[in-house]
Amino acid sequence: MTSTNDRLDVRHAMRFVVLLGIVSLFADMTYESARSITGPFLQTLGASATVVGVVAGLGELIGYALRLVSGRIADRTGRYWAVAILGYCLNLLAVPALALTGHWEAAVALMFLERAGKALRNPPRDAMLSFAGKRMGRGWGFALHEAMDQTGATLGPLIIAGVLALGQDYRTAFGVLLVPALLSLAVLLRARFLFPHPRALESKTPELDPRGYAPSFWLYLAATGCIAAGFADYPLLAYHFEKVGSVSATAIPLLYALAMGVDAVAALAFGWVYDRGMTGILVVAALLPVPVAPLVFFGGAKAAVAAAVLWGIGMGAQESVMKAVVAALSPAQRRGTAFGTFNMSFGIFWFVGSALMGVLYDHSLPALAVFSVATQLLGAVLLIWVARPLADQGTRFTHT
Repeated sequence: MTSTNDRLDVRHAMRFVVLLGIVSLFADMTYESARSITGPFLQTLGASATVVGVVAGLGELIGYALRLVSGRIADRTGRYWAVAILGYCLNLLAVPALALTGHWEAAVALMFLERAGKALRNPPRDAMLSFAGKRMGRGWGFALHEAMDQTGATLGPLIIAGVLALGQDYRTAFGVLLVPALLSLAVLLRARFLFPHPRALESKTPELDPRGYAPSFWLYLAATGCIAAGFADYPLLAYHFEKVGSVSATAIPLLYALAMGVDAVAALAFGWVYDRGMTGILVVAALLPVPVAPLVFFGGAKAAVAAAVLWGIGMGAQESVMKAVVAALSPAQRRGTAFGTFNMSFGIFWFVGSALMGVLYDHSLPALAVFSVATQLLGAVLLIWVARPLADQGTRFTHT
């Protein structure tokens, strides 16, 4: 029977997750909106297509590679809030600053600063979410956060579209994003005031060796790395839609919006199932997006819709149960480093896989599809061996 104190602890943890969810909602509203227009903005400043492509790829690589450093700093100092707040400030304030730039070089510098800020803040934030998740269920905690996160990612670009539809320019659009940026920082500081010691939310440290990680953690990195490498990025899918005309130009962003909506719902569903001890959902989540590449590159409009749904399911899994497993396989004392390591590994494999699929696209679509399907299937097979020790460890959580 659940005691009154336990119920209060769960509500306390839920409040913390919701606050960070609101932070992410406004944060995604800020930088995801910016990412939807930075390409054409750089073009208006005189940047070439090569510059745009290199900046996009290098920015993502920076955004993932620095996460290991951020996680280690947070763990060694115990100052999860300080590192997260610094990261959020860089991540969010660099966006409206783009309204003041007049040269593409300055804009690129701010874009790199925004990515670096995201790299700084993600590992300590995810570690803090995992502490709260120990009380309310890690799968559900990450899932709820992802659903709120994706709400902002969906609303933000719509706001930018409205600003541009009113005849305003890109600089005005970037300036408008100062509002959600400041709202995100205000809620972040409020959360810091209400929960100064987030590690206290974790009632009991997992029975893992605090000096290192279990072999299953490294196997998990290999599995998720394969999934990341074979997971076709949406810009490549959109490029194909535009090139062959299988989807109209106006429908391409709508498919992305559909995927984002599915992402939010799938994250909640996966998190709920995972917390009830059904660790096999990891394998199911890895298998569902496998047909995306064949559907997109060899199908028509209906296949594109199905692919968008499956792609969104894959994204929802990556941001909910896949993060919950990182917490389950790592000791609290090294949680920030664990998330930093996971994010860096995932990002590097994603970058390499995306680059390779881009090259394959220009030479052989069948080879691209085979690579995408095979690497994701390999990842799913490896996850079977990860799910077994997780089931033995016990992930079941009963909600109150």
